[in-house]
Amino acid sequence: MTLKQQLSSLMKPLLLTCLMSGAATPLFAADATPTDEAIKSIPLEEIRLFTEVFERIKNSYVEPIDDAKLLEDAVRGMLAGLDPHSAYLGAEAFSDLQSHTSGEFGGLGIEVGIEDGFIRVIAPIDDTPAQRAGVKAGDLIIKLGDLPVQGMGLADAVKLMRGKPGSELTLTVMREGEDKPLEIVVVRDIIRVTSVKQRMLEDGIGYLRITQFQVNTGRDLQLAVKKLQAEGELNGVVLDLRNNPGGVLRAAVAVCDAFLDQGLIVYTEGRVANSELRYHATQKTLIENEIPLVVLINQGSASASEIVAGALQDQSRAVIMGVDSFGKGSVQTILPLTKERALKLTTARYYTPLGRSIQAQGIVPDIYVAEADINLKESGNFIKERDLTGHLENAEAELNDPSAALVSIVENDFQLYEALNLLKGLSVVRSSAKSTTKAAATAIQAEGQ
Repeated sequence: MTLKQQLSSLMKPLLLTCLMSGAATPLFAADATPTDEAIKSIPLEEIRLFTEVFERIKNSYVEPIDDAKLLEDAVRGMLAGLDPHSAYLGAEAFSDLQSHTSGEFGGLGIEVGIEDGFIRVIAPIDDTPAQRAGVKAGDLIIKLGDLPVQGMGLADAVKLMRGKPGSELTLTVMREGEDKPLEIVVVRDIIRVTSVKQRMLEDGIGYLRITQFQVNTGRDLQLAVKKLQAEGELNGVVLDLRNNPGGVLRAAVAVCDAFLDQGLIVYTEGRVANSELRYHATQKTLIENEIPLVVLINQGSASASEIVAGALQDQSRAVIMGVDSFGKGSVQTILPLTKERALKLTTARYYTPLGRSIQAQGIVPDIYVAEADINLKESGNFIKERDLTGHLENAEAELNDPSAALVSIVENDFQLYEALNLLKGLSVVRSSAKSTTKAAATAIQAEGQ
């Protein structure tokens, strides 16, 4: 019996067995039995073509090649042909994925995807070698070291980016607005991602930065909010999701739940029943609805970041500011094959509470604010009261002067500066409304007496 005949005789019962177990297609549940019609629909002609190609490669390729490698590569190619996010995970890739979601892994510190045969940077991760070296969201990587990446699989590209901490890798990138490719030297390191950061800006305006959605992001957010509240009353909050490539779905739900006390957060729809999920907010919140919230997004905000922004936008809980987000609205499910290997398979799409699909659309901000480099004008030679000889001193002036901090923000982060201005305005309106309500209540009480 020829190799072709052997493969043909093996492939049909193998496919039938997979269908019976639910492993080959999502159309059947694990305990379902395929119908005769489904079995008849198996494309036998394409199976014969597969065995023909297998046999030709086996017998005619310039070098001997192992059967197991050929079959594994066939599986890898089957997944790669579906969409940019489905993939076959070998032992190393599966281990890396588990480390990635836990918050510690080795490499450059960038989230990447495939686009037109090249590697597109979705976002550099905060405080990583890639960000410090100047890699930006949207960069198109055309070479890794001396190797062109066109046609290279995503897994192979990621493998090249990993390496011994302290070793260098030169990224050749195309960037919008640049006439020629840029060469960026990045020094590899162990990447330890801090999921949530916080600081107080001014006038009770808190700043929360989520760099990536990890397993413990919900817990980390609680700790960050408590630290802000310990510094004083919160009059507004900036939630910064810029260049956040996403991560764990349940972490995104936990973040939404921190700001919402009711309603739908996100739902998914796919071809099988267990891919249709709905997540709702609980009544317990970390930050009350009365406190204004601004969410910053940009082209590097993807997946879980878009879920959070979309939910808070649809629920009218936050003002979304920045530029259109990345537009990754598909759900990837990890399906283990063995202890060391798995499939990462796209199984559903995300939808916001109002039924908007994020896929290839992204979240459109309520207020569009592009990234900008601001050059502050000199104030000139105008004379002010403090310039006059013998002017009266104000002991509180220096303590109450926030100009230095504001200048730093506007020069280094114009989008954050605009968010801060908006929250300060909303805080003034909120305080005025409280004062008016209190005065009205006092007047009614006085009339009653």
